[in-house]
Order: sequence, then structure tokens, then C-alpha cells
Amino acid sequence: MGFQSFIAQADGVALFILFVLFIMSVGTWYYILTKGWRYYGAQNRSREFIRGFWAAPSIEAVARKLRSTGITDPFSHLVHHGFTAVEQHQSRNQNSLIDAGSAEEFLTRSLKRAIDQDKARLESGLTFLATVASSAPFVGLFGTVWGIYHALMAISLNGQGGIGQVAGPVGEALIMTGLGLAVAIPSAVAYNVFVRLNRNTLVQLNSFAHDVFTFLSTGLATGTLLHDVERTSDRMITRVQQTQQAGGV
Repeated sequence: MGFQSFIAQADGVALFILFVLFIMSVGTWYYILTKGWRYYGAQNRSREFIRGFWAAPSIEAVARKLRSTGITDPFSHLVHHGFTAVEQHQSRNQNSLIDAGSAEEFLTRSLKRAIDQDKARLESGLTFLATVASSAPFVGLFGTVWGIYHALMAISLNGQGGIGQVAGPVGEALIMTGLGLAVAIPSAVAYNVFVRLNRNTLVQLNSFAHDVFTFLSTGLATGTLLHDVERTSDRMITRVQQTQQAGGV
């Protein structure tokens, strides 16, 4: 008697429950592995970019560096949005609603959009993990109830409650309970870990956005950024679109 025997004796309802739990488990581990790998790579690239940002002699040097390396993490994405806002504000159409407001207001909206986009990418997959963590135990519990129902039916048909009559259905109920927990626990742990990582990343990104706003608004006031920004933005817009389509962290 083993799991293969359990599969052989399972009816259609039990097999359907097993299939649902299997899909949940595959999806959970897919998000755990892919998002974990993306977080690891993004954190390394973010540290490298921030180190280079603060070591740069000027904001113009950052623009040249960004033009050569491209967008590789949320922080470089934020800086690129700032440079793009500078260029758009210099060549804006006064009749357009999106271009309304002062240079500082336009830059603030652009940086906020960048943070919102990164937040949406960071949170992709979390809804699935939360759904699995909350529903998988109940899916397993349904299988448990179905197994107990089979045990009661065996007792009713045989007129006695011997171990031979109820061992199979009770074993099925216990297996369903264990599978539900085995699917739910990794999903719940992964959800909490990713939420914590997202929160830390967004806190750092918001703090960094204040520094970027200060530097770029100063450059807007003096007019020293436009030359480098114009050369940077045209090449970077295509890379931003490719990054967004790839769904990177």
C-alpha cells in the first residue's frame, strides 16, 4: 500500500483535487524560483548602480553612464524617467494636459510613475501566492471530507467499522490533508518573504527618488542637463519598453 495504490483507487473527485493541488504547487514553485532569481540579480545590479551614482562627479556623468549600460534595475529606471521628464519639459506642448504645471511638478509626476511601474512589477505573482496560501488547505480539507465520507460509506455497506473497511478511505483523507498543507506552507512563506523584500526595495526607491529630484530640479533651474539628457533619452526609451515587456523586477 502506497501513494501509487492511493492514485489507483482514487475516484474522479479525488483525482480532480489532486490535479488542483498539483497546479497550485507548480505555480508556487515557479514564482518562488523565478522571482527569487530576479530579486537576487536586481539587488546586485541596484547596489552597483547606486555605488556608481554616488561616485559620479556630476549628474551629467550619470547620464553618460546610463546611456552606455542601459536600464538594469529599478533605480536606473527611476533616473531614466527623471532624465526623460527633463527633456519632455523642455520641448513640451503647452496645450497638452500631461505637460501642465511647473518643471518640478512635471518631474515629480514622472518619478512617481516610475516608482508605480516598478511596484507593479515587484508585486507580480504575489496575488497567486496569497491565493494558494489561503485556499490550498481548504482544497486539501475538501479531500479529507471526501475520504471520511468514503469511510462512512464503507461502514454502512459492511455493517461494521473494522479497520479493514475504513483504512483506505481514512488514509486517503490524511493524504489529502498533508498535500494541502505541503502546497500552502511554501506559498505562505514565499509570499511573506517577497512582501518584505518589496517593502524594503520601495522604501529605498522612495528615498533615492528624493535625491534624484533634488539633483535634476537643480539642473533644470540652471539648464545644464538638457544636452546630455537629449542624447540619453532617445536611446533609452526603447530599452525601457523592452524591460517592461520582459516583466523584470
